[in-house]
Amino acid sequence: MAEAAERKPMQSVRKRGAKPRVRAAIGIELGGLSGQTGAGESRVETVMKAAKRSGLLGERSGRIAGRVSPALVRRAKDRTGIKTDSDLIVFALANVALEDNFAETFKDIRGTVDPGLKLGF
Repeated sequence: MAEAAERKPMQSVRKRGAKPRVRAAIGIELGGLSGQTGAGESRVETVMKAAKRSGLLGERSGRIAGRVSPALVRRAKDRTGIKTDSDLIVFALANVALEDNFAETFKDIRGTVDPGLKLGF
């Protein structure tokens, strides 16, 4: 826990190519740096745009409550650049809801490709 007490908060930095109007459209307030996925778009923005396209970001009328470690919340906010608890919860839930289960699917289809298939090399 000493590590958490010694950490300095991240400064808010606007990334080159960041698109504030995209952030506003998905309703997430970002600050600091978050992981880039390409074309100047953060992972948070990518997930939230996919959730919006999937119809998962409708009216915010549901309520969720729980007790969590403040250190966990701070670290998640630092890593994502999300500023509010509500936006962090929405992102976390969208991330889980949109999980593609790639590893599980990849394992399930192992050995199903025809060994005689010509792959061009």
